[in-house]
Parts: sequence; C-alpha cells; structure tokens
Amino acid sequence: MERAAVFDVDGTLVDTNHLHVVTWWEAFRQAGHRVPMHAVHRAIGLGSSDLVAHLLGDDRDEGEADELSAAHKALYAQYFDRLPELKDAGALLKRLHGDGWAVVLATSASGAELSALRRAIDADEAIAATASADDVEEGKPAPEPVEHALELVGVSPERAVLVGDTVWDMRAGSKAGVTCVGVLCGGIPRADLEEAGAQTVYADPEHLLASLADSPLA
Repeated sequence: MERAAVFDVDGTLVDTNHLHVVTWWEAFRQAGHRVPMHAVHRAIGLGSSDLVAHLLGDDRDEGEADELSAAHKALYAQYFDRLPELKDAGALLKRLHGDGWAVVLATSASGAELSALRRAIDADEAIAATASADDVEEGKPAPEPVEHALELVGVSPERAVLVGDTVWDMRAGSKAGVTCVGVLCGGIPRADLEEAGAQTVYADPEHLLASLADSPLA
C-alpha cells in the first residue's frame, strides 16, 4: 500500500475524551490536587507522564506521576465494556481500507485499554497496524508516534494523512510532515486545531465519511 491514513483513537474514533477528563480529575482529587476539568480536557491526548507534568507544573513530585497514572487507569477501566464508538468510525476505516489506504492507529493507549478501544471500533479487518504508547519513547506532540505508525506500513510522510481531535495530534502530524485533518468530536475548537496545523476540519467520523470525495483522503 502506497498511502497511509493514520488515526488517533480517543476522541477521534471513540467518544472517550470526557470519560478521561472525569477519571483524571478524580485521580488528581484523590491525590489532593485541585485541577479544573477544563484544564484536564485541554491536556487530553498527551501521554500520562506528559499530562501530569503539563497540569501540575515544575513543582510536582516527580514520583507521583506513576501513582496518578495508575489511579486514572483503574478508574477508566470501569468503562472498558461500554466505550462508545463515534458514529461511522468503523465504517470510515473500512471504507478507507477498501479504497487502498493502509489504516494505522496512533494512540497513547496500550494494553487492555487499547483492546477495549478496538472492540468499540469493531473494524480490526481494516486496521493494518497500531502504534501504541508501548512502542515509542516520546508521545504526542512529538512526531515519534506518527513516524512509527508510518514505519509500520512503509509509507512516506508525503503519502500520509493524520486524523485527530487535539492540538497535540495536529502538532505531532505537522512535525512528522504529514497532512493533518482535524475532527471536532473531541471538544477542541476548530480555530485551535487549525492553528496547530489542521489543513481541514470535520465535525466527526460521520461527517468525514460523507465528505470523503472532497477530503485529503479522497
């Protein structure tokens, strides 16, 4: 396959961003930190360690990140059996696969969480590869997750499109040299996605699928 469609997962294909907000907020609360939910929301899409650093700043206890991450994972795991696919997410991946795209997931999720997300999407036959948090040293907004996703399918950046819902996705894709497409279903404003590198923005997977012929994924 000579072209790749790289997809973020949380907030892009599965409607989980606000579940992450609540469970991170609760993890911080249990540890004695008062972090506003709007601040947590803006940080979703970062890897766990980077999210904690972003929200708690330089004065944080360096060893606390692992404890907070473990608490978040335990709280979020309660939803694994009912994570909601965004409408037409699986259909979009299947359509692109049928059109000859190598579909790759690039996500900070791993292990049981990633398995639960893939069950929600229900399009495993369309997914050529997955670049997870376990595969890279630096998460988004570093370009490494996108670069690794492309290495897995042997596609060059100029033949690739990244679809994501956060500024971290857009920055990672821009640094990797791929075309970036934003979606609004993760709750980040259009202007922020465009400023971070989105060439075009759609409401959600359903909108992108309906507009495929006129999109960078045509």
